[in-house]
Amino acid sequence: MATDTPAAFPCALTLDVPFPDARLAAVALQALRVDKELSSLVKRDLSAVAPEGSPDATVLRIEYKAATNRMLRVAVNSFLESLALVVEVQEELDVDVVEARQAQGGSG
Repeated sequence: MATDTPAAFPCALTLDVPFPDARLAAVALQALRVDKELSSLVKRDLSAVAPEGSPDATVLRIEYKAATNRMLRVAVNSFLESLALVVEVQEELDVDVVEARQAQGGSG
């Protein structure tokens, strides 16, 4: 019995998160992909995609499907906390990001 039907997962949300370059998007994708959804009532698909007119996959796309709005909200909130942590670590520890910030005159 296929449970991944529109009737079983009527609530959906797609988030596109842009990154400065394809490498950072790929790192975020790899870091976030390891955490699976805990509920069978939520499906999540992560991918890196290129914005229109660009050859590089600099956008992290997150596609959610859930059985209820509440399950969707809980899953997305949890994911956004993880995403915020990944971005913060990239900002603080990624050598290229730190060097770019210093080149722009920011603190690093």
